[in-house]
Amino acid sequence: MYNIPHLKRYEHTLAFLKKVVPSPATVLDLGTRNPFSEIMEQNGYIVINTEGEDLDLLPEIVKKHKVDAVTAFEIFEHLLAPLNVLREIETTKLVTTIPLDLWFAKAYRSKTDMWDRHYHEFEDWQFDWLLEKSGWQIQEKEKWTSPTTKIGFRPILRKFIPRYYAVYAEKNIK
Repeated sequence: MYNIPHLKRYEHTLAFLKKVVPSPATVLDLGTRNPFSEIMEQNGYIVINTEGEDLDLLPEIVKKHKVDAVTAFEIFEHLLAPLNVLREIETTKLVTTIPLDLWFAKAYRSKTDMWDRHYHEFEDWQFDWLLEKSGWQIQEKEKWTSPTTKIGFRPILRKFIPRYYAVYAEKNIK
């Protein structure tokens, strides 16, 4: 079972995905199989996940499959050089979400898992610029909050200040 913040994030992400790339569609979901991969499949998507390859070192792995769209949900903040992966994508549709850089919630780093850390947390304009610089044209974007049941100053702020940023972009393939 998912905790409340994850459930809300999944609901928003699925609604955004359905709006911009309706099912049935075949998607390459960057990152290993995860609970959201299953949610997409339950909603009519055919999902192919990457297999844990280091996308910074092997950005060309995104060319392995012919798909209708590439999805990247909370992936680009983990990469040192997301520009390289974005430039290698050969499909015309991209749906992605990132956690936003907030003054009260800085970059995350797990003390126990070396892969579970954020190298980047973007402001929305920075992520837009990254997409545009890598050849993508933004078609639609949306933000949502990440409320929690915890008590405190930051949890109160999370109820009002958007934490997640979703973008649908397209690119012309030559």
